[in-house]
Amino acid sequence: MEFQILERDEEIDRAVRGKLRALHMERGNGEAKGPRDLLVVSPRAAERPGELSGVGRCRILLLPGWMRGPAVPHVASAVSYGNGPRDSITVSSREAGRLWVAVQRDLVTVEGRVVEQQEFSLLAPGDEGAALAVAGALLLLGAPPDRLEGQRLL
Repeated sequence: MEFQILERDEEIDRAVRGKLRALHMERGNGEAKGPRDLLVVSPRAAERPGELSGVGRCRILLLPGWMRGPAVPHVASAVSYGNGPRDSITVSSREAGRLWVAVQRDLVTVEGRVVEQQEFSLLAPGDEGAALAVAGALLLLGAPPDRLEGQRLL
């Protein structure tokens, strides 16, 4: 599986790769020559959608729900994250140093498995948008949600 994370100094790529190693789920090096299985757009990278125009094809695009416009052509499916009611991955609540992440609709991973609607908690990160991008990337790459429960991703 090949994936790429477009970010602007948010440490999302480092966090995803580190957690994949910890879960013994290491994936491709992110330098695919052909279509990628997953392309992740970070909150800060989404602020400059023009920079995404040369990215090419991907099967699944994970992007902030507020991002507008056809920034990445040739996408088979898109999954959004953020605080909007239409976002697939969102924050349901915050309490006592924890952030509750809600998967609001079933997701299909890059391997074709289904992640059902559910909630799990993370240790509260500094940047919620970046944490949702990390959680979404890990879920779409096949990390079981119960293995993310109670973890600090950033």
